[in-house]
Amino acid sequence: MAELTNTKSPRVKAARRLTKRAFRDRDRAFLAEGPQAVREALALKDVTVELFTTVEAETRHADIVAAAVAAGVPVHRASGEVMSELTQTVTPQGLLAVCRFVHVPLAEAVPRGARLVAILAHVRDPGNAGTVLRTADAAGADAVVFTDASVDPYNGKCVRASAGSLFHLPVVTGTPVADAVRHAREAGLRVFAADGAGTRTLDEVALDTPAAWLFGNEAWGLPPELLALADEVVRVPIYGRAESLNLATAAAVCLYASARAQRQTLHSVEDPTTPAL
Repeated sequence: MAELTNTKSPRVKAARRLTKRAFRDRDRAFLAEGPQAVREALALKDVTVELFTTVEAETRHADIVAAAVAAGVPVHRASGEVMSELTQTVTPQGLLAVCRFVHVPLAEAVPRGARLVAILAHVRDPGNAGTVLRTADAAGADAVVFTDASVDPYNGKCVRASAGSLFHLPVVTGTPVADAVRHAREAGLRVFAADGAGTRTLDEVALDTPAAWLFGNEAWGLPPELLALADEVVRVPIYGRAESLNLATAAAVCLYASARAQRQTLHSVEDPTTPAL
């Protein structure tokens, strides 16, 4: 295959413009960079539009390139200069895919019977948002909701921080916070707001119920009107001298606390161990 060397070619320019949200929204497409993200994108049918690879990456990740070819995805060999033009990292990994949007409607992502959901309210930092998405995936969450005032989940930094999890679980975008909370409650989830203003800590709250966790802005948390939407405001206990935890860390603690409590309850129901008296 011929190597793309012209950074101003129509194909390169069309992909490059997806670094800007306006073009992503217009084309309903985004960029997934690196072998992990590309591999997970290819695992979903009809998501990957095309793949750019350097010669070195083509050799190192031959399995990924082969998977793209087998799926009928056009593969373009790109020079280092072209790859640097397309990527947003200091040291490009040599693989970049153009992908179709993967988000789904709220009702589809959070059906009745869902057990664990993360709702991001006014979360602006893409690295934090992507890390929360990755953590929610690891904790076995059913979905992550990016409300209308939060960062775009297709932002390049957010996609990279998710480490492929964007392609693993349902993601919702653009929903008002109040609508997301109302739907979660209608689906049978108890809504917890994670905030330092909570009167009780994670240690003091029963978390074995289906839960939707509401996480706020990195700098100012959740304003009173959003705290009022929750069934309970809960704070993460601080045992040491740290003033607080950052958003992604606090979200990890809360999501895993819920997941652990739910799994323990499920295990005790399926395999009761209480001895007879």
